[in-house]
Amino acid sequence: MIAAVRGEVLHKGLSTVVVDVHGLGLEVQVTPLTLSGLHTGREATLATSYVARKDDSPLLFGFADTQEKEVFETMLGVSGVGPRTALAVLATLGPDDVRAAIASGDPKAFTAVPGIGPKGAKRIVLELADKLVPADAPQTSSPSAAEPALPVWRIQVTEALVGLGWNEKDASQAIDDALVGREELGESGDVAVILRTVLAWLGARASTAAGERDRAR
Repeated sequence: MIAAVRGEVLHKGLSTVVVDVHGLGLEVQVTPLTLSGLHTGREATLATSYVARKDDSPLLFGFADTQEKEVFETMLGVSGVGPRTALAVLATLGPDDVRAAIASGDPKAFTAVPGIGPKGAKRIVLELADKLVPADAPQTSSPSAAEPALPVWRIQVTEALVGLGWNEKDASQAIDDALVGREELGESGDVAVILRTVLAWLGARASTAAGERDRAR
Protein backbone atom coordinates (compact mmCIF):
# COMPACT_ATOMS: atom_id res chain seq x y z
CA MET A 1 0.00 0.00 0.00
CA ILE A 2 1.20 3.51 -0.82
CA ALA A 3 0.89 5.40 2.45
CA ALA A 4 2.35 8.77 1.42
CA VAL A 5 3.65 10.66 -1.58
CA ARG A 6 6.24 13.43 -1.50
CA GLY A 7 7.67 15.31 -4.43
CA GLU A 8 7.40 18.31 -6.73
CA VAL A 9 3.96 19.16 -8.09
CA LEU A 10 4.28 18.97 -11.89
CA HIS A 11 0.68 19.72 -12.80
CA LYS A 12 -2.61 20.79 -11.21
CA GLY A 13 -5.95 19.81 -12.72
CA LEU A 14 -9.52 20.37 -11.58
CA SER A 15 -9.41 17.47 -9.12
CA THR A 16 -5.98 15.91 -9.65
CA VAL A 17 -2.31 16.71 -9.28
CA VAL A 18 0.73 15.05 -10.79
CA VAL A 19 3.57 14.63 -8.31
CA ASP A 20 7.13 13.83 -9.36
CA VAL A 21 8.40 11.02 -7.12
CA HIS A 22 12.01 10.29 -8.07
CA GLY A 23 11.30 10.81 -11.76
CA LEU A 24 7.96 9.01 -11.74
CA GLY A 25 4.90 11.19 -12.26
CA LEU A 26 2.03 10.00 -10.07
CA GLU A 27 -1.47 11.26 -10.72
CA VAL A 28 -3.30 11.75 -7.44
CA GLN A 29 -7.02 12.46 -6.95
CA VAL A 30 -7.52 15.20 -4.34
CA THR A 31 -10.25 17.24 -2.66
CA PRO A 32 -10.64 20.95 -3.48
CA LEU A 33 -9.32 21.84 -0.03
CA THR A 34 -6.16 19.79 -0.54
CA LEU A 35 -5.79 21.11 -4.09
CA SER A 36 -5.90 24.72 -2.88
CA GLY A 37 -2.81 24.14 -0.76
CA LEU A 38 -0.71 22.72 -3.60
CA HIS A 39 1.33 24.77 -6.05
CA THR A 40 2.98 23.81 -9.31
CA GLY A 41 6.76 23.69 -8.98
CA ARG A 42 6.67 23.29 -5.18
CA GLU A 43 7.16 20.20 -3.08
CA ALA A 44 4.08 18.53 -1.64
CA THR A 45 3.56 15.79 0.93
CA LEU A 46 0.28 13.89 0.77
CA ALA A 47 -1.18 11.13 2.88
CA THR A 48 -2.46 8.71 0.27
CA SER A 49 -4.83 5.82 -0.20
CA TYR A 50 -4.52 3.39 -3.11
CA VAL A 51 -7.76 2.06 -4.64
CA ALA A 52 -7.59 -0.68 -7.25
CA ARG A 53 -10.29 -0.83 -9.95
CA LYS A 54 -11.21 -3.97 -11.85
CA ASP A 55 -11.61 -2.66 -15.40
CA ASP A 56 -9.44 0.45 -15.42
CA SER A 57 -6.23 1.90 -14.10
CA PRO A 58 -5.82 1.96 -10.30
CA LEU A 59 -6.56 5.25 -8.59
CA LEU A 60 -4.40 7.02 -6.03
CA PHE A 61 -6.13 9.46 -3.68
CA GLY A 62 -4.18 12.09 -1.77
CA PHE A 63 -5.03 14.12 1.31
CA ALA A 64 -3.59 17.14 3.09
CA ASP A 65 -3.64 15.31 6.42
CA THR A 66 -4.38 11.95 7.99
CA GLN A 67 -7.81 13.14 9.22
CA GLU A 68 -9.06 13.42 5.64
CA LYS A 69 -7.52 10.06 4.79
CA GLU A 70 -9.13 8.33 7.77
CA VAL A 71 -12.60 9.65 6.91
CA PHE A 72 -12.14 8.69 3.25
CA GLU A 73 -11.07 5.11 4.02
CA THR A 74 -13.83 4.68 6.61
CA MET A 75 -16.42 5.90 4.12
CA LEU A 76 -15.34 3.18 1.69
CA GLY A 77 -16.63 0.61 4.16
CA VAL A 78 -20.23 1.79 3.67
CA SER A 79 -22.37 -0.27 1.31
CA GLY A 80 -22.70 1.49 -2.04
CA VAL A 81 -20.07 4.16 -1.34
CA GLY A 82 -17.17 4.13 -3.76
CA PRO A 83 -14.00 6.24 -3.85
CA ARG A 84 -15.54 8.98 -5.98
CA THR A 85 -18.48 9.36 -3.62
CA ALA A 86 -16.22 9.30 -0.56
CA LEU A 87 -14.10 12.05 -2.12
CA ALA A 88 -17.24 14.05 -2.93
CA VAL A 89 -18.31 13.79 0.72
CA LEU A 90 -14.99 15.26 1.83
CA ALA A 91 -15.17 17.94 -0.86
CA THR A 92 -18.66 18.99 0.28
CA LEU A 93 -18.48 18.62 4.05
CA GLY A 94 -14.87 18.24 5.15
CA PRO A 95 -13.67 15.72 7.76
CA ASP A 96 -14.85 17.64 10.85
CA ASP A 97 -18.39 18.12 9.52
CA VAL A 98 -18.58 14.46 8.50
CA ARG A 99 -17.66 13.36 12.02
CA ALA A 100 -20.11 15.84 13.57
CA ALA A 101 -22.97 14.67 11.31
CA ILE A 102 -22.28 11.03 12.19
CA ALA A 103 -22.06 11.78 15.92
CA SER A 104 -25.36 13.71 15.89
CA GLY A 105 -27.11 11.16 13.65
CA ASP A 106 -27.87 13.80 11.01
CA PRO A 107 -28.40 12.20 7.57
CA LYS A 108 -29.55 15.49 6.00
CA ALA A 109 -25.96 16.73 5.93
CA PHE A 110 -25.03 13.99 3.46
CA THR A 111 -27.89 14.71 1.05
CA ALA A 112 -25.99 17.86 0.12
CA VAL A 113 -23.37 15.62 -1.52
CA PRO A 114 -24.01 15.01 -5.24
CA GLY A 115 -25.12 11.43 -5.82
CA ILE A 116 -26.28 10.74 -2.26
CA GLY A 117 -30.03 10.55 -1.67
CA PRO A 118 -32.00 10.26 1.59
CA LYS A 119 -31.68 6.45 1.74
CA GLY A 120 -27.94 6.55 1.10
CA ALA A 121 -27.50 9.29 3.70
CA LYS A 122 -29.34 7.25 6.33
CA ARG A 123 -27.21 4.21 5.50
CA ILE A 124 -24.01 6.22 5.94
CA VAL A 125 -25.09 7.49 9.38
CA LEU A 126 -26.24 4.03 10.45
CA GLU A 127 -23.14 2.13 9.32
CA LEU A 128 -20.63 4.69 10.62
CA ALA A 129 -22.35 5.43 13.95
CA ASP A 130 -19.51 3.99 16.06
CA LYS A 131 -16.66 4.37 13.57
CA LEU A 132 -16.28 8.13 13.19
CA VAL A 133 -16.41 10.40 16.23
CA PRO A 134 -15.51 14.10 16.51
CA ALA A 135 -11.76 14.63 16.85
CA ASP A 136 -12.29 16.58 20.09
CA ALA A 137 -14.52 13.94 21.71
CA PRO A 138 -13.40 13.08 25.26
CA GLN A 139 -11.23 10.01 25.47
CA THR A 140 -11.90 7.16 27.87
CA SER A 141 -9.36 6.63 30.61
CA SER A 142 -6.44 4.50 29.60
CA PRO A 143 -5.55 1.39 31.59
CA SER A 144 -2.47 3.17 32.91
CA ALA A 145 -4.71 5.79 34.51
CA ALA A 146 -6.73 3.21 36.40
CA GLU A 147 -5.99 2.36 40.01
CA PRO A 148 -3.32 -0.34 40.34
CA ALA A 149 -4.65 -3.86 40.86
CA LEU A 150 -4.42 -5.35 44.35
CA PRO A 151 -1.76 -8.04 44.89
CA VAL A 152 -3.09 -11.57 44.58
CA TRP A 153 -2.01 -12.41 48.14
CA ARG A 154 -3.99 -9.49 49.56
CA ILE A 155 -7.15 -10.55 47.73
CA GLN A 156 -6.78 -14.12 49.02
CA VAL A 157 -6.07 -13.09 52.62
CA THR A 158 -9.03 -10.67 52.57
CA GLU A 159 -11.32 -13.41 51.25
CA ALA A 160 -10.11 -15.78 54.00
CA LEU A 161 -10.82 -13.22 56.72
CA VAL A 162 -14.26 -12.45 55.30
CA GLY A 163 -14.93 -16.20 55.33
CA LEU A 164 -14.03 -16.23 59.02
CA GLY A 165 -16.58 -13.53 59.83
CA TRP A 166 -14.91 -10.13 59.34
CA ASN A 167 -16.33 -7.68 56.85
CA GLU A 168 -14.17 -6.62 53.93
CA LYS A 169 -13.38 -3.15 55.29
CA ASP A 170 -12.24 -4.46 58.70
CA ALA A 171 -10.28 -7.26 57.04
CA SER A 172 -8.42 -4.81 54.80
CA GLN A 173 -7.63 -2.52 57.74
CA ALA A 174 -6.41 -5.48 59.78
CA ILE A 175 -4.01 -6.48 57.05
CA ASP A 176 -2.59 -2.95 56.92
CA ASP A 177 -2.20 -2.75 60.70
CA ALA A 178 -0.77 -6.24 61.12
CA LEU A 179 1.91 -5.69 58.47
CA VAL A 180 3.20 -2.41 59.86
CA GLY A 181 6.93 -2.99 60.24
CA ARG A 182 6.58 -6.32 58.44
CA GLU A 183 6.57 -5.09 54.85
CA GLU A 184 8.77 -8.02 53.83
CA LEU A 185 5.77 -10.33 54.34
CA GLY A 186 3.79 -8.45 51.75
CA GLU A 187 6.74 -8.58 49.38
CA SER A 188 7.01 -12.34 49.88
CA GLY A 189 3.38 -12.89 48.90
CA ASP A 190 3.17 -15.96 51.18
CA VAL A 191 -0.59 -16.16 51.81
CA ALA A 192 -0.39 -18.72 54.66
CA VAL A 193 2.23 -16.79 56.63
CA ILE A 194 0.48 -13.45 56.10
CA LEU A 195 -2.88 -14.89 57.15
CA ARG A 196 -1.39 -16.35 60.35
CA THR A 197 0.27 -13.02 61.09
CA VAL A 198 -2.98 -11.10 60.64
CA LEU A 199 -4.95 -13.59 62.74
CA ALA A 200 -2.35 -13.36 65.51
CA TRP A 201 -2.57 -9.59 65.41
CA LEU A 202 -6.37 -9.74 65.56
CA GLY A 203 -6.17 -12.17 68.49
CA ALA A 204 -3.75 -9.91 70.37
CA ARG A 205 -5.99 -6.90 69.75
CA ALA A 206 -9.03 -8.80 71.00
CA SER A 207 -7.17 -9.85 74.19
CA THR A 208 -6.05 -6.28 74.83
CA ALA A 209 -9.58 -4.98 74.35
CA ALA A 210 -10.97 -7.63 76.74
CA GLY A 211 -8.36 -6.73 79.40
CA GLU A 212 -9.27 -3.07 79.14
CA ARG A 213 -12.96 -3.88 79.59
CA ASP A 214 -12.21 -5.97 82.70
CA ARG A 215 -10.18 -3.18 84.26
CA ALA A 216 -12.94 -0.71 83.54
CA ARG A 217 -15.48 -2.72 85.58
